[in-house]
Amino acid sequence: MKYLVCISKVPDTTTKITFSDNDTKFNESGVQFIVNPYDEWYALVRALELKEKFGGSVTIINVGGADCDPILRKALAIGADDAVRINTNDSDAYNVANQISNFAKENAFDVILTGKETINYNGAQVGGMIAAILDYPYVSQASKLEMEGNTATIDRDIQGGTEVISVDAPFVLSAAKGLAEQRIPNMRGIMAARTKPLKVVEPIDSENLTSVISYSLPAEKGQVKLIDPENTDELVNLLHNEAKVI
Repeated sequence: MKYLVCISKVPDTTTKITFSDNDTKFNESGVQFIVNPYDEWYALVRALELKEKFGGSVTIINVGGADCDPILRKALAIGADDAVRINTNDSDAYNVANQISNFAKENAFDVILTGKETINYNGAQVGGMIAAILDYPYVSQASKLEMEGNTATIDRDIQGGTEVISVDAPFVLSAAKGLAEQRIPNMRGIMAARTKPLKVVEPIDSENLTSVISYSLPAEKGQVKLIDPENTDELVNLLHNEAKVI
């Protein structure tokens, strides 16, 4: 079984976000970047677990510039066999999906995994687009994945419960919390990652279907009012007349 895991570069969650170029571009100056947690902790680790149990190979793929190489090395240190970076800008979800789909089609992967979303844009678009371009079944929000031969049984989170789905490979899956447990790279993995292949592929011609008009930060939180727990009348009055939530 050949697994392809899509990897994104995202800012560390403690990063202070600012914008440049008249609020049309994320300011990367001084930012610490990490592997997108949904890609790393769930999609990649579950692919590695299945490879260790049944055999096969795990390839990671990223769309971006050379600045993404360190996060690919991190994913290789966790246990991926090889890495591919498609050397083009990742600003448009359709372009990213098109580039990954072309590589996947040429290399006949059985299972393509993405995180359910990236923590910087929260778009949750790429996985579904890959499936549409390749005409593969798509299962989103997967919290459990088991393989038996060529058939997968997948639990996915739905409103108020869990849905269990059976699907034959090839298919595309987006990973949610619960699919696997985070792995920390050990020294052996870190050393091995230095020599594992990282292939840079030039992009195919593909248009961008979206462009950013502007970014803005959320409004600053207002001051907190502390109410004596015995003074419920004041609390009700403020919620009704000032906050207008009751």
